[in-house]
Amino acid sequence: MKQSLKTQWFGNIRGDILSGILVAIALIPEAIAFSIIAGVDPMVGLYASFSIAVIIAFVGGRPGMISAATGAMALLMVPLVRDHGLEYLLAATILTGVIQILFGVFKVARVMKFIPRAVMIGFVNALAILIFMAQVPHFIGINNMTYLFVAITLAIIYIVPRFFKAIPAPLIALVVLTAVAIYSGFELRTVGDLGTISQTLPSFLLPDVPFNLETLSIIFPYSLALAIVGLLESLLTANIVDDMTDTTSDKNKEARGQGIANFVTGFFGGMAGCAMIGQSVINVKSGGRGRLSALVAGTFLMFLIIVLGNVVVQIPMPVLVGIMIMVSIGTFDWASFTYLKKAPKTDSIVMVATVAIVVYTHDLSIGVLAGVLLSAIFFVSKISKIKVEKRLLDATQYRVEGQLFFASVEDFLEKFDFDIEREKVIIDFTDAHIWDDSGVGAVDRVVLKFRENANEVEVTGLDAGSQKLIDQLAIFKSSNAKLPTH
Repeated sequence: MKQSLKTQWFGNIRGDILSGILVAIALIPEAIAFSIIAGVDPMVGLYASFSIAVIIAFVGGRPGMISAATGAMALLMVPLVRDHGLEYLLAATILTGVIQILFGVFKVARVMKFIPRAVMIGFVNALAILIFMAQVPHFIGINNMTYLFVAITLAIIYIVPRFFKAIPAPLIALVVLTAVAIYSGFELRTVGDLGTISQTLPSFLLPDVPFNLETLSIIFPYSLALAIVGLLESLLTANIVDDMTDTTSDKNKEARGQGIANFVTGFFGGMAGCAMIGQSVINVKSGGRGRLSALVAGTFLMFLIIVLGNVVVQIPMPVLVGIMIMVSIGTFDWASFTYLKKAPKTDSIVMVATVAIVVYTHDLSIGVLAGVLLSAIFFVSKISKIKVEKRLLDATQYRVEGQLFFASVEDFLEKFDFDIEREKVIIDFTDAHIWDDSGVGAVDRVVLKFRENANEVEVTGLDAGSQKLIDQLAIFKSSNAKLPTH
């Protein structure tokens, strides 16, 4: 464990420091923009990004992943801030942390195994599209110089690494083009145009709200929604970083870590946050792998605000736009076009639906939940096909093949001919399995229907699980059993 922690912190010092610096710079306009979305002062998002990034470096379960204030969380905060103000948002942030810690303790990360690959691909592609769409207002229809700076940024990002890899290309583009913009006087939008940055450190405070049940009733629904969306985005992003780095991570520890980070952040004037796929991709692609990268990102962010605030506000937005376009291109799963052709049609529909819903609603949780629900419907539809073959031997024999449960009951009942009288009927479940009470109820109806015409009925071939359900729930095994009238 000591070796593992040493590797996580100091196994990639140079790469983590350089990538962390780049991430810190890229965090500033994002944090300001998300604060504006939520309807709070830009410093609320910046303080949150600093606090969450630093804390998650120590307590998170996925080294190299960046967490801060995010757009998905900011959207959920709008009604709370509008109706009750900032203090209630801070209280909700603290409660969000508590809920996430409990989710981590009760190992909520286990639900990740129920998210199909098609939904994961859709989630990633939708995020890539949203990242690109978020950049459009910052460079479309402004001026030709903006287009030129975006193009030069992308050229540096993609060409420089072919000849020089000691420093991340996006960081080179940021420093060089910011210097050019400052000394040339070109007409370009800057970080300072997004909002005012106060060169002050965050301070500890208790939210100025009444500590009573009324306050709890106000903030709890928001906190629960923030906790769920934050963990969903964080755990999905952790999976993506796992794939990018070919490593594994502790998802339950990450859930607890997100909770601790949000809990503390609420006491320092910050809004709730979670993992950021854009910044995480920047970090990994720039060489960041360890916990040090998140710590550097958070601390350097505050250094930029406090010490270099006057320079930060002069960073041209087209350069940051170019970097985020690179992120969106790198995030998008281009192999998904081939996947659409090769995958089962239902999986392709799930992937496209997930992308469409996330992009339309700008809500990751709705898109992912819709994708999971759609996958479940397709799966149930696929396995609900049941076959009943009738054979006339010494007795009337029905051989059942498939899964008998609530979705296949109707088809199962339609396969039997109840007109026969005073015969022996064998229902063979050797190639079938009964899953639930609905399945047992269907067997009951068939057996009792046959018995009404004085037939002798025998149920055979039940596996252990099916036999257990029949023994527990079946009516037909009782000597005075009658068919239910409802």
